[in-house]
Amino acid sequence: MNKHQKPKTTPRDPTHDSGYKLLYAHAAMVRDLLCGFVPGDWVRALDLNTLERCSGSYVTDDLRDRADDLIWRVRWGDEWLYVYLLLEFQSSIDPWMAVRIQTYIGLLYQDLVRAEQLSRDGRLPPVLPIVLYNGAQVWNAPETLEPLIEPAPPGLAEYRPRQRYLLLDERRLARGERLPVRNLSAALFRLEASRGSDEALAIVRAPVDWLADPAQTGLRQAFAVWFGRVFLPKRLPGVSFPPLNDLIEVYDMLAENVEAWTDQWKQEGLEQGLEQGLERGLEQGREAARHILIRLVRLRFGPAVAEQTVPLLARIVDLQRLEELGDQLLLCADGEA
Repeated sequence: MNKHQKPKTTPRDPTHDSGYKLLYAHAAMVRDLLCGFVPGDWVRALDLNTLERCSGSYVTDDLRDRADDLIWRVRWGDEWLYVYLLLEFQSSIDPWMAVRIQTYIGLLYQDLVRAEQLSRDGRLPPVLPIVLYNGAQVWNAPETLEPLIEPAPPGLAEYRPRQRYLLLDERRLARGERLPVRNLSAALFRLEASRGSDEALAIVRAPVDWLADPAQTGLRQAFAVWFGRVFLPKRLPGVSFPPLNDLIEVYDMLAENVEAWTDQWKQEGLEQGLEQGLERGLEQGREAARHILIRLVRLRFGPAVAEQTVPLLARIVDLQRLEELGDQLLLCADGEA
């Protein structure tokens, strides 16, 4: 197998990223994300009233600037042990996400050491890295670093990094049956997965009520900006929208135009559904090709070589390339083709 085959990186959507940064710059969104979607009883020990946004820009020792998306911290129990949340907003799949996450956490730890922001015992805080994803394609990038690294010789296995991140696939979560109630992040995920203007109208009604307090004016405005600049242009391409400054304005505009927009919105949804279906078909084809290749490798070269081949094939997303590897496998004399 060709061990130098590189995974294909899909470009990021800067509009989607900036829209999400605007929303998750508010503590209420982060609070609901933690309470509704992070597994484990330990979340209950967080003092969510202490949520505090941190600087997301770090400078490494060689003076190269690197930036994360958003970082928050929160008190944990009585010991004021810090939990830093590293949020990566993705609308496309990055096969090297686990590498990026490890780099970001390393830069964060360097910054905390320099600033002497350590625990009372002089140790670094734990970090929870979260990747938010809303793309149509099912996320297929490794969620840990290990599959991206060649198998180590027996004596080096214990030194392999094991960085993991928490993936939140919004569309798949929104189609589940157990979304948390009265949760702003859940409402956002449901909106991302909505398939009609009438459905979106029904979903928006709840956040309008939840954010009625004047103290939540900023978050209502952030939702309105996201609607006007990100959400609606994707559902209704070619339609011009007035500037939206409040979530109530969004609701009123949807209510006034729900009938007029229904046909166009449904047509856009059908096209998106067709695209998703084609992508799912391609992914099934890729999985079938990988399965056949693994079986052939196992038959020709044994289980050990087949096991080493699994992570290599997982990184290849080009179906034609998988077919070419099958041709090479039939001609090669060893497992290095």
